[in-house]
Amino acid sequence: MKELLLKQKQILLFAIAGALSAVIEIGSFKIFSVYIPHIFLQEADFHGIHFPVSNILSTMCGIITNYFLSIWFVFERGKHSKKKEFAYFMFISGLSTIVSLIFFQVFFRYMYLNHIDAGFFVFSREMLSKISAIVLVSVLNYTVKKKVIFNG
Repeated sequence: MKELLLKQKQILLFAIAGALSAVIEIGSFKIFSVYIPHIFLQEADFHGIHFPVSNILSTMCGIITNYFLSIWFVFERGKHSKKKEFAYFMFISGLSTIVSLIFFQVFFRYMYLNHIDAGFFVFSREMLSKISAIVLVSVLNYTVKKKVIFNG
């Protein structure tokens, strides 16, 4: 078991960093999706797009968290300068954000039509959609960041 963990250390660290980033993203989404509709009244349904500002702001919180966790604990430096590395990371994360937002809309509109009561916690449609979108985009993120940004 120890050998397997050592071989898969980077994937394990990426998963931990991703989980911590997801906690930040989901937590900030919960906060934003509760308070922003009081300021921006169309936040819940802006021309058919559900929670756009909350989604974008929370995703940015998750991306910044993930960047720092990735450079500190997951990946070794690649051939790029710090500026280029950061720019590539943000660009890839920006594309991932667009994909994540699309998945969120699909899940919210077509898949999660009701909340799920887990007994100890109620998962709202928007939380279920956000969590599902994060999980799907995580695999893409790991592959691209490992191969393109951190070269390894």
